[in-house]
Amino acid sequence: MRRTETVTFADVQDAAARLQGIANRTPVMTSRTLDAQVNAEVFMKCENFQRVGAFKFRGAYNAISHLSDAEKARGVITYSSGNHAQATALVGRLLGVKTTIVMPADAPATKRAATEGYGADVVEYNPHEADRKQLAEALADEHGYTVIPPYDYKHVIAGQGTTALELLTDVPDLDLLLVCCGGGGLLSGCAIAAKATQPTCQVIGIEPALADDATRSFHSGELVTIHNPPTIADGTRTPSLGPDYTFPLVLEYVDDMRTVSEDAIKDAVRFAFYRLKLVVEPSGGLSLAGLLSGAVAGDGRRVGVVISGGNIDAATMTAILNE
Repeated sequence: MRRTETVTFADVQDAAARLQGIANRTPVMTSRTLDAQVNAEVFMKCENFQRVGAFKFRGAYNAISHLSDAEKARGVITYSSGNHAQATALVGRLLGVKTTIVMPADAPATKRAATEGYGADVVEYNPHEADRKQLAEALADEHGYTVIPPYDYKHVIAGQGTTALELLTDVPDLDLLLVCCGGGGLLSGCAIAAKATQPTCQVIGIEPALADDATRSFHSGELVTIHNPPTIADGTRTPSLGPDYTFPLVLEYVDDMRTVSEDAIKDAVRFAFYRLKLVVEPSGGLSLAGLLSGAVAGDGRRVGVVISGGNIDAATMTAILNE
């Protein structure tokens, strides 16, 4: 059931004002080699250069900055495999808020190390045995923390939407915007911004074929759940779109959803590294994979591609590059 409140373009604009001078205004990069390969004019919004190396900083800062002084004093808790964890931890350090993060035991080592380095307390769990959301909510009830969900939360979504707002300000008249999708916070926020600023721009979400819950949900109109999908794109191992916000927002604002194979994801990481000189994590390269694999045709269009993050550990990158 959709909540009575929703997320509007005014919320995205408010988030942009809060993030001014705090978040990095990340670069938009182009490549003639890429354009020729996919038959499109491609503009990559490089959130791998965002604070903590991913777009998640935007939503975490916007959400925590909205809390009252009393809520900040009690601390916050979230659940994340990595990028939202790091973002919440860093924002906590910036704003003087205690942070506790529920992380899976198999979270990428670099993401956990960074999260702890920013000063967060990490609570480890086995993703095959426990539900991270339930665990976080139980700890919140016990200690009085405020839960800052990774995607199904109004101020998180609005913060993520500033990614597209910046891109569409810098690059007008896009025909198409490709955005990766895990829980749908980035996708729904970007779609809201796109439809408000460039209504004719098509927005397509890109998801791993092994974690295609959002794609199936979009096409069926019913919320589909896949628990702990075995994709290399760890940032998309969310069980489903959020029932309160991201699922209804994706249905309202997104034009289509497409999937890419594990091989296509790895190909995108390799292409980014060798040809674009960009370090991109598997989740962060989904939109690029959509173009390179042909899941989305370039067709001579002006295409925006959100590169959502670059936090990849050495073992994973080495394995991908050695294939």
